[in-house]
Amino acid sequence: MTDINVAQLKDQVARFRDLIFEAGERIWNNPETGYKEWETSAYLADIFTGLGYEVTNFGDIPGFFVDLDTGRSGPTVAVLGEMDALYMPEHPAAHPERGTAHACGHHAQCAALVGVAAALSVSGALDGLSGRIRLMAVPAEELIELEYREGLRKKGIIRYYGGKVELMHRGYFDSVDIAFMIHTGVFGKFAVRKGSNGCIVKNILYKGTAAHAGGSPNMGVNALYAATLGIQAVNALRETFIDSDHVRFHPIVTRAGGAVNIIPAEAKLESYLRASSMPAMMQANRNVNLALAASAAAIGANVEISDSPGYSPLNNDPTLNDLAFRAMEAVVGPDHLLYDVEGWSTGSTDMGDVSAVIPSIHPYSSGAVGKAHGSDYAIADPERAYVNSAQVQVVLLNMLLRDDAAMGKAVKAGFKSPYANIRAYLDYIDTVKFDKEAVTYCDDGSVRLEFANLNLPRRRQIDSINV
Repeated sequence: MTDINVAQLKDQVARFRDLIFEAGERIWNNPETGYKEWETSAYLADIFTGLGYEVTNFGDIPGFFVDLDTGRSGPTVAVLGEMDALYMPEHPAAHPERGTAHACGHHAQCAALVGVAAALSVSGALDGLSGRIRLMAVPAEELIELEYREGLRKKGIIRYYGGKVELMHRGYFDSVDIAFMIHTGVFGKFAVRKGSNGCIVKNILYKGTAAHAGGSPNMGVNALYAATLGIQAVNALRETFIDSDHVRFHPIVTRAGGAVNIIPAEAKLESYLRASSMPAMMQANRNVNLALAASAAAIGANVEISDSPGYSPLNNDPTLNDLAFRAMEAVVGPDHLLYDVEGWSTGSTDMGDVSAVIPSIHPYSSGAVGKAHGSDYAIADPERAYVNSAQVQVVLLNMLLRDDAAMGKAVKAGFKSPYANIRAYLDYIDTVKFDKEAVTYCDDGSVRLEFANLNLPRRRQIDSINV
């Protein structure tokens, strides 16, 4: 590979330091949650337009992309920046009206994306490169406010809760050959890891019968008790989960009765089911659903289980990981690096969906302190989080696309997906959908439990039980 002038590339970014810092601070102070990032999107689009780019908006959802064409054939590399914040009114920097805060550092990703765009707008920046670069400001990575997103789905605005998988559905990744982004981490170093869990989104509604809680509780069926039985039944399963599958189930109760003197007729839970592979996720979800359904039947209640695709497990491309580590070393030096070859996060990201069909990576920059998604999260070193992150991405682009895009072509050629294409992948994750009452009380006194979609690939052939 032709030697890359790292100092020159770093300078191309650093000359826009004021613009980068301004973007980071502006977005930090104006946090918006997923599919609501209209102010952030418009602000970033104005910057990109001012840099001379032609912006293509995503239409009825926030976000946009710009394309840079070198004029020479080669792969298309997408560089992503996430725009959304969290709902965290307890954060000291929370928006006073919205209760939102950038407690995961997505504003830093946006600042870095501005730095990448600015550096690539410099005359001669694409000299020696082959292929195309797509810069994407993407919405809705944090899988929150599910009722709001379900409302968007029912209106036909979105099909998927996650921004990247929605953009895959809309065709914005069809021409992309390689994708990467750099998340702001709390490791204290720039870091590369193996991957992270995927998840299934679960809405669970237990249904009982209301009655006077003091005068005639025998006439009621307590949905809250059924829900707590369900939680305990899943807890009893935990030792059966295989350690290497990294299974997580963490429900919250969002509704359970309205008056203390009435037996609760409904109790609503929300949760994710997370695991490190799609087969593990599917199997664990079946077992969880069986426990939830059996717990309802145990006291004569019912439960409506609604499962939706969340995110696929993230599997970072090993060759891209190696290149990213080299780019990081070139920018920040060996003392500020962490390469955790087998490192696995039990969180989830929709970058996992991209990685299922396109060679992708999701490494981390340094610069943040506190706990991710915590009220103490903050950017302590914006030079690392904003500027160095952008510099690493520009260097990585040059590694991939220099010398007739030799490394980019090698990454593309070496990638093997279990799915024929993006559409085949989306058809597969759609089989996760399950939405029905899980308990049927039969006239002959038997009870039927249904707890899985019969179309799902499975480790065991058990999807319903008569008891």
